[in-house]
Amino acid sequence: MVDTADTSGAGSAVESTVESAAATAVRYPVAPGVRLKVRSGPGTQYQLVRTLPLGASVPITCQKPGEWITGTYGTTNIWDNIGSGQYVSDSYVKTGSDGYVAPRCS
Repeated sequence: MVDTADTSGAGSAVESTVESAAATAVRYPVAPGVRLKVRSGPGTQYQLVRTLPLGASVPITCQKPGEWITGTYGTTNIWDNIGSGQYVSDSYVKTGSDGYVAPRCS
């Protein structure tokens, strides 16, 4: 779904800020050229929290199923929790797997 990422190339290539609670999670790169939209839940119907800058990497603290999204790395319904109340579609995150790489969110 187009609404989850902005591939216009706008923005600067700076690293994303990590919430202290997520500092111990493994970080994964966001697809090149993508300014990924962060939502308050696992789908595009959830509120937009922020947009990540180009070149960002994200900590995945847990994952949960949600809306099906087609992105750079395929089609999936897996959403990655990258901080308190912050979710991104796994279809734009290079985890090296088509499945879960972190525990399911409760």
